[in-house]
Amino acid sequence: MDRPPSPSSPAPDPNLDAPLRVEPYAGSPEQVEEQWYREVYLGRGDTVPQLTWRAVLMGTVLGGILSLTNLYIGLKSGWGFGVAITACIISYATWSVLLRIGWARTPMTILENNCMQSTASAAGYSTGTTLVSAFAAYFMINNRSLPLGLMLAWVFFLAVLGVTMAIPMKRQMLNVEQLRFPTGIATAETLRALYSKGQRAAQSARALTIGAVAAAISQFWTDGLTLISNRLAPFALGSLVDRVNNVVFGPAWIGRTVTFVWDPIFIAAGVLMGLRPAASIFLGGTLCWAVFVPIMQAKGIITGSGYREVVPWTLWGGVSCMVASGLLAFVLQWRTIARAFRGLGAMLGQKGPRNGIDAIETPMSWFVIAQLVTLAALAWLAKASFNMPVWQSAIAVFMSFFLALVACRVTGETDTTPTGAMGKVTQLIFGALSPGNMNVNLMSANITSSAAISSADLLTDLKSGYLLGAHPRKQFLAQFAGIFIGTIATVLAFMVMVPTADVLGSDKFPAPAAQSWRAVALALSKGFESLEPVKVWSIAIGAAIGVILTLLPRWFPRQAKWIPLASGVGLSWTMHWYYGFLFFIGGLLGWLIERKRPAFADLYNYPVASGVIAGGSLMGVLLIFWENLPVVLHQLFSGH
Repeated sequence: MDRPPSPSSPAPDPNLDAPLRVEPYAGSPEQVEEQWYREVYLGRGDTVPQLTWRAVLMGTVLGGILSLTNLYIGLKSGWGFGVAITACIISYATWSVLLRIGWARTPMTILENNCMQSTASAAGYSTGTTLVSAFAAYFMINNRSLPLGLMLAWVFFLAVLGVTMAIPMKRQMLNVEQLRFPTGIATAETLRALYSKGQRAAQSARALTIGAVAAAISQFWTDGLTLISNRLAPFALGSLVDRVNNVVFGPAWIGRTVTFVWDPIFIAAGVLMGLRPAASIFLGGTLCWAVFVPIMQAKGIITGSGYREVVPWTLWGGVSCMVASGLLAFVLQWRTIARAFRGLGAMLGQKGPRNGIDAIETPMSWFVIAQLVTLAALAWLAKASFNMPVWQSAIAVFMSFFLALVACRVTGETDTTPTGAMGKVTQLIFGALSPGNMNVNLMSANITSSAAISSADLLTDLKSGYLLGAHPRKQFLAQFAGIFIGTIATVLAFMVMVPTADVLGSDKFPAPAAQSWRAVALALSKGFESLEPVKVWSIAIGAAIGVILTLLPRWFPRQAKWIPLASGVGLSWTMHWYYGFLFFIGGLLGWLIERKRPAFADLYNYPVASGVIAGGSLMGVLLIFWENLPVVLHQLFSGH
């Protein structure tokens, strides 16, 4: 661990006023690495404290808290949000307060905060995705969850697999090819803004705090009053909105989820998401819940009237759209795939020191040891949990490396990690290797998607460190440290938030990601001949729409920004209409502010939206704990 700067000497200044070197260096791989080492690393990463106990502890605390927000939002909408930038802003603001009141002696350096965001990102983002997708789908299919010990082990070793899988990719993709990883660039820019512009930092922190407090109050007013007393129920914000909905929409449309809810979290999420994906969800949801469902109900095909009864009919078209789009996009990335596999030899063929950078890179021996350990652990877990043969586990891990390799490259080039497509590839392969076994199908794909998202998350974080001149091995250790608290926080929170399978697919937690995984597993286990004709037609039409929406931007690149995203359209058929409406409000609001007042948007859009998501979802988690924790504790300690 590094030592923080002493109180008598100011924190070293890593030349914050110089612009970030985002453009690639020129020359051979050795020359490129030498330029970065000499121009960026020396004088920064070799002298500025970064991997300190306070940085790791701050990242652990923030990551543990933010992991709950992503778990909550993931169960609600199927989306996950990176936490690195939010953690940077909160950490800077918190440490400034601690300095002001005398509880801290020295400010955190920019590279300490960079290590902090790696720890927070691993805890807050890499560990929870598997719970809202594969494990939630397993819970829905089997009507029971895995035992606590097995679930903790699964989540932990899946995260370790993905994080260490990125070790050989880092040097090739970041040092040599210098892929952009746009979120990593944005994080580095945010840290520089916080440390070089004191007034801007204070304004961002204040905006984030105000957004968080306002959203927390709103969430408590919506769901918390009844926990104090049932007599307060008529005054709850949700009750007031329900009265308006009954008058404006009526029971039939409310049953189709075409109604209004007040949930600022999803408006803020729309701001971060952007107008195009938000509008895609809103468009697809309107076609589903305001057109398709009423027609099917009028014909007597869909007899139910609530979300739980209707979504088993709608999700087939949505899942088919997402799968077809994801697989086609995967195939269309053939140049990227070819480059990825051409770079594989360069990754694994590095022998002996090339320059001074070898002493600071994460050793390849760590990669080999970690992969062997995780393979053994996951093979044992798969055998103990699902009676999955060891050879199938080995195939899943082997496939995961190559699919994660492609996913990381796509992330570096587009800033979008295609975890869904990677998982679906594995589901299709294991549908042939282990036909009829839904649990094996789910968990083999879970290995692939978890490895992809953890690897891409690490490389995105390492990109910010690369730009700031951080010590890559120290940042890797910071990222690895976050896995521990993220695993504990997300698994325990999942058990409290989802005490029974009935919660999943309900209005409280629609769990659209889990619905998608469950639908594919069911289809591959029973065969398509068991489906009703409407569902078969939905699959065919959904696949066609997914293909068309994937090809149109390639055929008409100038109009691409006006073409709906297949992922958003497909997702909307698995979730409530009103979530898409809220996303659209947020996306439109953010877009209008950016157009009318770009400086204001640059300063406030992200901090306010991040604060609303953090404050509202944390209050939502606290209220769920308040309501369910006594029952869960009783079940855990009584044994039944």
